[in-house]
Amino acid sequence: MSEANKQHEVLIDGQWIREESAPVFSSKDPNTAQAIEGSFPVSSWATCDRALESAHAAFRISRGLDPAKIAAFLEDYASRIQADAAGLVEIAHRETGLPKSPRLMDVELPRTVNQLRLAAKAAIDESWRTPVIDRAANIRSCYIALGPVAVFGPNNFPFAFNSISGGDFAAAIAAGNPVIAKANSSHPATTERLGRLVAESMQATQMPKGLVQLIYRTSHEDGERLVADLRLGAVGYTGARQAGLRLKAVADRVGKPFYAELSSVNPVVYLPGSLKERGDKLIEEYVASGLMGTGQFCTNPGLLLMVASPEAESFIQGVVSKYQAAPAGTLLSEGVETSLVKSLGILTRAGAECLTGGSKLPGNRCAVSNTVLRITGKEFLKDPHVFQTEAFGNAVLITVCESVDQMVQLIDSLEGNLTGSIYSDTQGKDDGVYAAVAEAMEHRVGRVLNDKMPTGVAVSPAMNHGGPYPATSHPGFTAVGIPASMLRFAKLTCYDAVRESRLPRVLRDKH
Repeated sequence: MSEANKQHEVLIDGQWIREESAPVFSSKDPNTAQAIEGSFPVSSWATCDRALESAHAAFRISRGLDPAKIAAFLEDYASRIQADAAGLVEIAHRETGLPKSPRLMDVELPRTVNQLRLAAKAAIDESWRTPVIDRAANIRSCYIALGPVAVFGPNNFPFAFNSISGGDFAAAIAAGNPVIAKANSSHPATTERLGRLVAESMQATQMPKGLVQLIYRTSHEDGERLVADLRLGAVGYTGARQAGLRLKAVADRVGKPFYAELSSVNPVVYLPGSLKERGDKLIEEYVASGLMGTGQFCTNPGLLLMVASPEAESFIQGVVSKYQAAPAGTLLSEGVETSLVKSLGILTRAGAECLTGGSKLPGNRCAVSNTVLRITGKEFLKDPHVFQTEAFGNAVLITVCESVDQMVQLIDSLEGNLTGSIYSDTQGKDDGVYAAVAEAMEHRVGRVLNDKMPTGVAVSPAMNHGGPYPATSHPGFTAVGIPASMLRFAKLTCYDAVRESRLPRVLRDKH
């Protein structure tokens, strides 16, 4: 069969299976909007049911595995990804349009390998279990594996957040749970190549057959049925807000943990002293961050807040000039392009002034002109909901406030976000107003930054990549930062008067 006609297989119960009668779809090259050779199945409920049954059987084994065996699997998989870096990057570049270097080869792929290796170390360390021992009452507790986890990956990180290699995957496996990976439709071939590597690792390290399984797409009805199934312990989801909320509603009805990253405009505040002190430097820093990856980061700084002043006007003019001069990057897909144009239309119809850009570029490439919108703080506060419309891509909304007090009022009106950045004068001239801004900000975001753009998300145990709704579906958990991220896929279990030999190893007096 030629590559053009090839139908790719799903990984179910340790076997690569072709779904003969399934509807199919193809990924597209965002640089040409042309379909890429080969097709992928829209899996039937029968396939989903088989995956659930296999994952349920695998969980009986994985929850009791020696952590060293789980770590060996994660290490082996990380090594295979590293060895296949060139092939993976080539496929991911074609499916997403993201630059091979430095983005994919030098940044994202090494980060992915590092995440898997950190997860391996955490599995062995077992501190994530947070054991508590009350010897006087003979009561002990710790976290244990929760059950099979379905992971829905996003379109913007084909490696680091991929459903079969990313942070959710690593955390779930390290905690002892099987994973049913649902590929993102924007990069199924990338996900399949990772799936081939993970299957080799499962075989090499003698993991249960259903520890990792892969499907590419389902109908909406079967996706909801999958989420609701009692054999599934939890769901990790990163993606579009509307689709995520539909799945969350299903999970909520059956009481299932659903950890979703949905949307975030990531407010950046420039206090007056910062613009007076180093406005030109801040222009450079903002533009580099705002246009990085064509603005397609979940932590893209999409909302700028400042107080009206000559320095603010100079900053805005500088950003507009650089946005006009910079080439518009390629967006991930036609869907992202359509969504961005729609969001820009909502914002401008509501009253935002378009200073530059705002429309699709001519040609087949998925691209929208670099866009800068402007609104006053007073206008923003008339309809905070509409002006928080996420324009996912190379666009920013700059809000000019009358005073710092109005800025605080505006921050209080924001929905939950992943990040909030505050820039201030380095000599302390903004210290008198900083506290009020920071106090408002920390209740609206998961990560507060000072004098730093939010686009970098370090793989650190102290990192919080989460935030109040709708940034995520639960403000108490993080999607980045092992071992903390593992607790999403664990259950707290108490052992009352249970004999020493029957306790989890981490709770025994003699390990």
